[in-house]
Amino acid sequence: MSDESTNELPPIEPRMPRASERGEMLAGKLYNPADPELVALRDKAADLCTRFNATSRADHAARAAILDELLPGHGKGLDVLGPIFFDYGCNTTIGERVFANFNFTVLDCNPVTIGDDVLFGPNVSLLPPMHPLRWQDRNVRQAADGSMYDYEYGKPIVIGSNCWFGGNVTVIGGVTIGEGCVIGAGSVVTRDIPPHTVAVGNPARPIKEITDKDASILQYYAQ
Repeated sequence: MSDESTNELPPIEPRMPRASERGEMLAGKLYNPADPELVALRDKAADLCTRFNATSRADHAARAAILDELLPGHGKGLDVLGPIFFDYGCNTTIGERVFANFNFTVLDCNPVTIGDDVLFGPNVSLLPPMHPLRWQDRNVRQAADGSMYDYEYGKPIVIGSNCWFGGNVTVIGGVTIGEGCVIGAGSVVTRDIPPHTVAVGNPARPIKEITDKDASILQYYAQ
């Protein structure tokens, strides 16, 4: 049931004084994504993603060079099939020997940290962006010069080493996923997942702890 009194509240305005919009964004504060510096960074990332997606998979050197520019914080052995979609790229840190299948999407308006030996299935999305719940705060506004803008904020995502994400997994901002986790296909992760856990569902919930006993199932396939 709606509360009519909320309609009388003016839209919230960010605190003053404030840092650059980029600084506010990375600090998790309300920021204006129409800021020219942020637009330029997103345009650069979009161009690099487009180039990567259009480059032959056989041209390993060209693809590696594009990833180096898009993701300066990545470790050795990064293997990405593409297509890929990053908002900024420079706000994402990736460890060593990470693999990402088709349609890897990272909207890194806030830091995204990925450990070593992480496997991403197809259509995995990491989504730090947040929007205000009240429409008065969320809707697009008009600046004095006539341009349109809105206010958003972001929350970080942290993924520990040795994790495996099934296809079509979505991770929401503010989530930490512990080391050695398996996130089942189609899951939506809205809260922290403890290390060495299988989590599935929407919202994702832990269903079992991963232990050395789980190695026994492989005996069947090894025979």
